[in-house]
Amino acid sequence: MANQKVFKTLDEQIEILKNKNLIINDIEGAKEVLLRENYFFLMGYRHLFLKHDSSRTFKVGTTFDELYSLFVFDRMFRNIIFKNLLIVENNYKSIFSYTLSKKYGYKEKEYLDVKNFDNDKSRIRQINDLIRKVKRQYRVNGGQHGATSHYIENYGYIPLWIGIKVISFGLISEMFSVLKPVDKKNIADVYKIEPDEMEVYLPILANYRNLCAHEDVLFDHFTQRIVPDNKYHKMLDIDKTNGEYVYGKNDIFALIIILKRLLTDVDFKMMMNEVNYELDKLHGQLNTISVDDVLEKMGFPPNYKDIMYM
Repeated sequence: MANQKVFKTLDEQIEILKNKNLIINDIEGAKEVLLRENYFFLMGYRHLFLKHDSSRTFKVGTTFDELYSLFVFDRMFRNIIFKNLLIVENNYKSIFSYTLSKKYGYKEKEYLDVKNFDNDKSRIRQINDLIRKVKRQYRVNGGQHGATSHYIENYGYIPLWIGIKVISFGLISEMFSVLKPVDKKNIADVYKIEPDEMEVYLPILANYRNLCAHEDVLFDHFTQRIVPDNKYHKMLDIDKTNGEYVYGKNDIFALIIILKRLLTDVDFKMMMNEVNYELDKLHGQLNTISVDDVLEKMGFPPNYKDIMYM
């Protein structure tokens, strides 16, 4: 049986870090950070600072401030990404609801009719399950939102363009996969991408949205789904290994590529300017590792900034 993890006081946590060769110049300041941020979550950023051996100790010269600077960078980076994921979510929900409402009507019994979705018999169960989930979210969340409760009370139904506000991004993303091919195309055409690409992008976006909302480690997160090769991999001349691109497939840079394709040019450039600012700030706070080590973990190619002008 593995050793049990027992409670450690702030003083004990400090001693553990010192024993791992971490330099702590301001003990009281470090204890304040550990109290507010949680030892366990801060240690989620230690890997880049550890020696490449079995000792599991920090590289010579690593300071607590340096470790904390990566933690803070990831928080600021996560906030930037989250803000833009919410823009994409809102845009997609608007386009989705407009497309279905225009074609199938504005009452639940009209737009949530199983006949409006993929007629492949193997998907009927999934479609019915998704419709049930939408109706449940209307019941559970509808009364808590001003617009939906207004429509329920005054009209007795919820138009999709209103109801979309209380449907989770994960659920509305999954619904794309069961739309009729012509409806998928009409939505994807707004973004000038293929429906198959959209179907890959949406669950990745939903995954990152939830990760950001729960303040999980973002900068070195990898997804299970692989982003299909596209023009940006080629235009950036990203290196290949065994015929596969080494960046922008299931790393953070893959998310950047997706956002490049779904955000407006103005929103994307604003986002990247904010990211570059945080990277420049981090550059001045690192000593034992470089910002290039962080970029490598993020899957950013050396010429990543070029994507802003493509």
